[in-house]
Amino acid sequence: MSTPVVKTPYRAAIDRITPYSPGKPIEEVARELGLDPTSIVKMASNENPLGPSPKATEAMAAHLRDVRLYPDSDGYELRRALAAHLDVPADWLIIGRGSDEVMHFLAVGYLEAGDEVVMGDPPFSMYEISTLLMGATPVKVTLRADYAHDLEAMAKAVTPATKLVYLANPHNPTGAMNTAAEVEAFVRALPPHVILVLDEAYCEYVTREDYPDSLQYVREGRNVIVMRTFSKIYALAGLRVGYGITARAEMLQVMRQVAEPFNACNLGQWAAIASLADPDQVPRSVAANEAGKAYLSAALARMGLPYVPTQSNFLLLDTRQPCRAVFSQLLRRGVIVRTGDIFGYPTMIRVTIGTAEENARFIAALEAALAADD
Repeated sequence: MSTPVVKTPYRAAIDRITPYSPGKPIEEVARELGLDPTSIVKMASNENPLGPSPKATEAMAAHLRDVRLYPDSDGYELRRALAAHLDVPADWLIIGRGSDEVMHFLAVGYLEAGDEVVMGDPPFSMYEISTLLMGATPVKVTLRADYAHDLEAMAKAVTPATKLVYLANPHNPTGAMNTAAEVEAFVRALPPHVILVLDEAYCEYVTREDYPDSLQYVREGRNVIVMRTFSKIYALAGLRVGYGITARAEMLQVMRQVAEPFNACNLGQWAAIASLADPDQVPRSVAANEAGKAYLSAALARMGLPYVPTQSNFLLLDTRQPCRAVFSQLLRRGVIVRTGDIFGYPTMIRVTIGTAEENARFIAALEAALAADD
């Protein structure tokens, strides 16, 4: 006699969540298309093509034996290094397994059914996922025509039910930036009960002089948290180290109460500390990114393809064709990008700015893809 199968009910919120869609890994593309992995370039996930600081790799090698030990859950040494780097007190910092885990802390600590979270549309997907996971309601506000946040409309979308407001600057997935003056007016317009989450994953790539100094709002003691990461310009994406900065002691306490123990690995913390000690990592990455941006912008202009001017390490461009077809053609040529349809842009693709060789490879593959019959 067989045992009857009884399905345990799961939370209704799960049905509302579309899982995060990452860029395809090189190994997956190699398996699917029978390509040599060494012939594939991944330009889909905004990873730094120069790789980490030599100081970071040396630190990881020196601490390899420490992987037998649990990491410091408090991130004491990393918080001290960040405090010196940012000129803020160490007790204003919280370490996460990437900055998206800091978002998770906020969602679990603050959100429940009936709460609202204001964000741009399209948002970074984890804003919406973490909101829905807790049974709260995402309130998405369409971007401006220049693909930056419409901060006036976002301010109007705030209600007494709003708990969090997410502002990604530069915006992901478009790369567009809101200026210091725009953010200043937005901050002043928000009611005091709302937590403003300033997501600055790509801030180190910004070269415009009118980029906001978000830490001024932290130093003013406002209901603000700034999120940053070592995944992008520091090229430690595989180690998952991010952090939040806020002067609000009660917010830090809430997040620490819901944080998992040992969340940021030993090697990641040591690599991050060493990265901060390398004065060349950020400048060399910015210089390479600016050169790649100039090359890609010129090539796309020559091809007559519109693109969003970016302050990040990626470009969102309009192929003028269904993006899935272009994506497939690029895959066949060993180039991985992101499709824009997942962001609501059916003819757009997003490409990471790579090395000079990778950028040239992408443009050649894109020209061939756009000329292909199917």
